[in-house]
Amino acid sequence: MKQVEVAVIGTGWIGGMRAETLSRSALVDKLHICEIRPERLAEMKKLTRAATATLDYQDVISNPNISIVYVCTAPEPTHFPIARDCLKAGKHVLLEKPISLDFWEADELITIAKRNGVKFTIGYSQRFNAKIAYAKKQIAEGKLGDIVSVMVSRHLSRSLGAKIAGRTKLSPAAMESTHDLDFVLWMLEPAKPVRVYSQGAYGVMKPLNGSYDCMWNTITMDNGAVVVVGGGWNLPPGYPNYSSTWIEITGTAGALILDGTYRDNWLNTVEGGTRYPMSTMPGEQVDHMYAGQLGPETIHFLECCLLDRPVMVQPVHARLVMETYTAADLSAERNEPVDMPLNNEALARIAEWDRRR
Repeated sequence: MKQVEVAVIGTGWIGGMRAETLSRSALVDKLHICEIRPERLAEMKKLTRAATATLDYQDVISNPNISIVYVCTAPEPTHFPIARDCLKAGKHVLLEKPISLDFWEADELITIAKRNGVKFTIGYSQRFNAKIAYAKKQIAEGKLGDIVSVMVSRHLSRSLGAKIAGRTKLSPAAMESTHDLDFVLWMLEPAKPVRVYSQGAYGVMKPLNGSYDCMWNTITMDNGAVVVVGGGWNLPPGYPNYSSTWIEITGTAGALILDGTYRDNWLNTVEGGTRYPMSTMPGEQVDHMYAGQLGPETIHFLECCLLDRPVMVQPVHARLVMETYTAADLSAERNEPVDMPLNNEALARIAEWDRRR
């Protein structure tokens, strides 16, 4: 059995789960971890029995034995420089979403990966949700006919919303609905978005970082299909990291409804009250197995590198998702539709908007 040495840079919530998943895989010869918080580094080294644990990601870059790196750092501005250095060093990289904060950064990462012949993908784990994969299969096989509309409504608890919104000044469209935009555009390939209209509503998140509580984004595809993606992060405090999703897909020959509210798993205790286990977007470790999407996605990228298979999420697709939620942000600010691809006037407005922020 072929084994490789793998590193995880950033072992917080998501990176910690990836590191734990990799530590259990027979495909991993040695696991290396990097974390800027000494206490968390020590905790994860003990949990994963990592071969090395460092506070400086350059130690990962300079180690020639490490061939695969998972970049799971926060806040989001750290993504580009670390991913760039890993790709330049000839390492395969899985980078957590978003691919970058600027289009030129995304383009540079894609170019470096191609030039060095390494695999590069973005962590859009919802493609590994069995319900999403099933929907993709039904659409691809023509069971629903021509797709007329797709509606996705996703809402997070405000405790998770505060955790996400508190670390960077990005909207619900960019930080939450990005997952839904990814899998919907994937489902509808080869159709492309041509127009985006978005509206946002303020609430409890505005004092935290000026963000909307929720955004509703309407995307017109070049084949005439209409996509509506709504995302909010202001549900009352409850089960930690709770995510509730409802999806409706209609076509000329059928419809598919996907219930992702997780009301089928209900734990009610005197001490903790109502809980919805396994309801977080990435999933969670459940004793000897992983329940959810992040574990399978982590191993999938490992296998792609070992077997030289195409990655599930091509980086150019992640850039398209980035362009779509950027158009949504601009639309919400201007209160008017925005055409895609973004033209020079729209890009200039976005650059001006970024400077103001």
